[in-house]
Amino acid sequence: MVLTFGEVLLRLTPPELQRIKQAHSFQIDFGGAEANTAVSLAQFGIPVKHITKLPNHEIGLSCKSELMKYGVDTSGIVMDESNHARMGLYFYEKGASQRPSQVIYDRADSSIAKAQETDFNWDVILNGVSWFHFTGITPAISDNLSNILLTALQKAKEKGITISCDLNYRAKLWSKEKAKEVMTSYMPYIDILFANTGSIYDVFSIGTAYYGKSDDVETAIAVAKQVKDTFETKVIAMTMRKTISASVNEWSALLYDGNCYIAKKYKMDIVDRIGGGDSFAAGYIYSAYKKYTMQQTVEFATAASCLKHSIQGDFNLVSVEEVMALVNGDGNGNIKR
Repeated sequence: MVLTFGEVLLRLTPPELQRIKQAHSFQIDFGGAEANTAVSLAQFGIPVKHITKLPNHEIGLSCKSELMKYGVDTSGIVMDESNHARMGLYFYEKGASQRPSQVIYDRADSSIAKAQETDFNWDVILNGVSWFHFTGITPAISDNLSNILLTALQKAKEKGITISCDLNYRAKLWSKEKAKEVMTSYMPYIDILFANTGSIYDVFSIGTAYYGKSDDVETAIAVAKQVKDTFETKVIAMTMRKTISASVNEWSALLYDGNCYIAKKYKMDIVDRIGGGDSFAAGYIYSAYKKYTMQQTVEFATAASCLKHSIQGDFNLVSVEEVMALVNGDGNGNIKR
């Protein structure tokens, strides 16, 4: 079983590409980096459990039901019984053409941010788990969560569990200096690191911040090699995005384990880019469970995350068959009858 750990948020999105200042209503979705990966894995038929802390009221219970609907095991979720329990929010204003998207967080003092070590018995939680996945967003939420996560990583490593991390630097949550301190302390526990050149530069000051403007494969390979050499991580998995506009991106990826494996490139008309990296991580984890070759893995993960950009909301609701169709060249969008 795969275990994911992190905050789930209530997402509020203005309809029809409106700006927040125009909106009189919002579409409601649930999402969060690790939960997004969990939902995607469940669509691929991989047993997956998500651990978080939610308020024990209608919003928290609705979130739990949403994860259950998509096949995620929620039995380990801690419910916050306090009078001031709250769920974190984020507002997502979708960009279009040359206008970029933006995110506004309202997540301070959420139930998971105020979680305590005693909320999570990792010896019990990790029973039957073979893979543990988290992101750099989780320790950025609070010092409590940072310490809780370190305990989880130590216990997982003791049990021989594979550990993966998506670096996911968020400047609105913590400083580069704090991120470097915390994430460097986690690196000895991490087997597979998901990242891009921008997040690696922000957190570790390695390589270049020039992300999303080009698809410089040679730069990405050099950065991946330096990260692997510095931290002795088994695999560096790098997504590569070229931002033509908010509406059109090119998308590819590479894996580096001492050798380099590069996926084909896709040009995407974007419906919703939130969760693209999370779906790439899910594609990689699925492929590892199925014992795909490294080249097959990078192709599957890249195609899965490409399809995510066509789906509204945080969750990648595609099947293995749909991903394989794209891997095999069926990407023309013709209607299936």
